[in-house]
Amino acid sequence: MDVDVVIVGAGAVGLAVAAEFARLGHDVLVLEAADGIGTGTSSRNSEVIHGGMYYPTNSLRHRMCVEGRRKLYAYLEARGVPHLKRGKLIVATSDTETAKIESIHATGLKNDVENLRLISGAEAMAWEPNLRCTAALWSPETGIVDSHGYMLALQGEIEDHGGSVVFETPVTRIEIIDGGFRVMTGGAEPGAITCQRLVNSAGLYAHQVARSIEGYRAALIPKLVLAKGNYFGCSGKPAFSRLIYPAPVDGGLGVHVTLDLVGRMRFGPDVEWLSTSDPAVVDYRVDAKRSDSFYAAIRRYWPGLSDGAITADYSGCRPKLSGPGEPAADFRIDGPELHGVAGLVNLFGIESPGLTSSLAIAEEVRRRVAN
Repeated sequence: MDVDVVIVGAGAVGLAVAAEFARLGHDVLVLEAADGIGTGTSSRNSEVIHGGMYYPTNSLRHRMCVEGRRKLYAYLEARGVPHLKRGKLIVATSDTETAKIESIHATGLKNDVENLRLISGAEAMAWEPNLRCTAALWSPETGIVDSHGYMLALQGEIEDHGGSVVFETPVTRIEIIDGGFRVMTGGAEPGAITCQRLVNSAGLYAHQVARSIEGYRAALIPKLVLAKGNYFGCSGKPAFSRLIYPAPVDGGLGVHVTLDLVGRMRFGPDVEWLSTSDPAVVDYRVDAKRSDSFYAAIRRYWPGLSDGAITADYSGCRPKLSGPGEPAADFRIDGPELHGVAGLVNLFGIESPGLTSSLAIAEEVRRRVAN
């Protein structure tokens, strides 16, 4: 074989998987269709390090998030990657929403999320005078990270251990051969690479890569539902010092306030369900008209937001496995125990909290193909 392990996709999760194998002495190659690391979902998100209180107990999302968060903070500290544990308030503005955050608190306790605390609206508003709420859930373990800095650290680790990340190299076809795989690539210099283990971490394009595996059962590839998330920036002095989240909505966590590492505020994402399942045709432009719904959502907990204060910023797209009105699907880490192909892992539906979970997902992938 040309290499031990090929990873398709150089987003946060793909790079974390590659670094996991590389530091154990495997010869690793990462194939990326774009011209740089993390150009897809990994660079179009809130850059939040999540606590893990939202996800059903013992789901992959729960386990990977909590385990991954702990690993991520240690990794960022050790590698000198900029990050900040700002903490998050999940706020309620009605009795119905209070019941929601009480349920999130109960799930968080079951999920072993550290230091969660329900507080009164008065206490939350004393901390954040611009806030208006009736109750809140305080999550001090929530933080923010320079996601590109994190991915650069992973890339550096891969290369320090002799691995490589190759850009502008799309995967066109994969053959299952004796003892491994033959991966055909396109781009300016089409070629073929053989490997013992193959990890499909192509994010929005993971379904497409899975369909390119000759003989792989189509029934094992889940449906793909794309949801666009739009973000708006905010002019002026930051109104909050902590992240502010409303009670969750269908398909997401609600239009929330995040702060970057220098304290600038931004709002989002909302949930815009798309009619296409082709990530290649997603229009990432933000429609300024969506600001009306943003103002309405934000003013529920920050009534002082002035007219004209927010402007269209950027957007991202999530590779969801469930649609509007359906229970949120779990991550899919499909290894040989599911499909029977030795050495193969397909990663489907790795959206939020994928960035937080990346180091834990990497360990889980390695365990699935340890033999």
